[in-house]
Amino acid sequence: MAKPPTLLDEAPRQPEAPHEKPKKKTDRTHWLYILVIGSVVLGAIVGLVFPDLGKALKPLGTGFVSLIKMIIAPVIFCTIVLGVGSIAKAATVGKVGGLALLYFITMSTFALAIGLVVGNIIHPGSGLQLKPYEASSSGSENPTVKFLLELIPGDLPVLPTLVLALLVGFALQSMGKAGEPVLGAIRNIQAVVFRIMMMIMWVAPLGAFGAIAAVVGATGWAAIGSMMVLMTAFYVTCALFIVVVLGTLLRVVTGLNIFSLLKYLGREYLLIFSTSSSESALPRLIAKMEHAGVSKPVVGITVPTGYSFNLDGTAIYLTMAALFVSTAMGIPMNLGEQIGLLAFMIIASKGAAGVTGAGLATLAAGLQAHRPELLEGMGVIVGIDKFMSEARALTNFTGNAVATLLIGKWTKEIDLEQSRAALSGSRPFDEESLTADAH
Repeated sequence: MAKPPTLLDEAPRQPEAPHEKPKKKTDRTHWLYILVIGSVVLGAIVGLVFPDLGKALKPLGTGFVSLIKMIIAPVIFCTIVLGVGSIAKAATVGKVGGLALLYFITMSTFALAIGLVVGNIIHPGSGLQLKPYEASSSGSENPTVKFLLELIPGDLPVLPTLVLALLVGFALQSMGKAGEPVLGAIRNIQAVVFRIMMMIMWVAPLGAFGAIAAVVGATGWAAIGSMMVLMTAFYVTCALFIVVVLGTLLRVVTGLNIFSLLKYLGREYLLIFSTSSSESALPRLIAKMEHAGVSKPVVGITVPTGYSFNLDGTAIYLTMAALFVSTAMGIPMNLGEQIGLLAFMIIASKGAAGVTGAGLATLAAGLQAHRPELLEGMGVIVGIDKFMSEARALTNFTGNAVATLLIGKWTKEIDLEQSRAALSGSRPFDEESLTADAH
């Protein structure tokens, strides 16, 4: 009898301290989003109207990509070590955790493969013929520009970092409780690394401006056309993945309709669209899945784990963007390299959900691991990455909602009558239930 009041007492106190922080973060991210879009538009105008000036601005994009390269190894190391810990913890909760992990790995791999297939069909980036900054301007390189670029530390090799992270992760798991302090320390280091990543992302508008101006200055309207092709193809692929793949799975396993689920989660989609992050809707998804008839234990395990391991939209983006860069650079990947990239992304894409810029770091890591020379073409992706962030976040979110319903059905921990009533609107969700823990 004493425990429930304690928990209830703590619940109202906690929102007040962190309540203002999410607001500040959301507002700042919103401004970053606007700045990047404005920089892309301005860069395209400069490249079209003043092509020589546009090409001269290429070092801005090159410098930003160098900053991303600098942070790749720390991001990969921290996320993989902590990711291995999350897998082990999820696996220990028995049938629900095991099913969830198996489903997440399968769907992420499938989504990565879809990105590769679509990328090979549409060949985004063809005709751009991007060139590395060093190669195109070695004869007339400005000494000041060269000095400034050399101030940025060099990148560390990715594949050895990945292997080391896996070994450290499994070693810490085998240590049990003795390894928990080290995991805690790595979690703190990860917080510092992601803070650095956030600082780097605030330079993204400048990097996007220089990269887009240089590409458009060199290739004109062809660059804008190629970027539009990639963005359109990505949005269409995400929409088809949700409706066809996830919708079919949902109908076959549970008998529920994907469009009813989309309508049921309408408020969450608006929240995600305004913040470009599915993290902002995490508490609401937990509450709504419980209202939809899935048991608390299944929701409590599946949703948080899915936010790190079930990133369908991010998976599609990673492989499509990698193929865009390789095609734009005129260095297409062969089948073996594409399969190797897929295998690398399956591991590297885990654990960095909800962190601004982590997707770019993961993409850069995949390119560096397979074709380091392709990293020079990432400046263009920096410019259009924000345009694709909503589709990524919405697809990730929908994938986790569907996964929760599927795992609820497979573990017989779902009330389908309540699910149908909730999704149809005959038993509407009580918004007041979220006021106590809206944070």
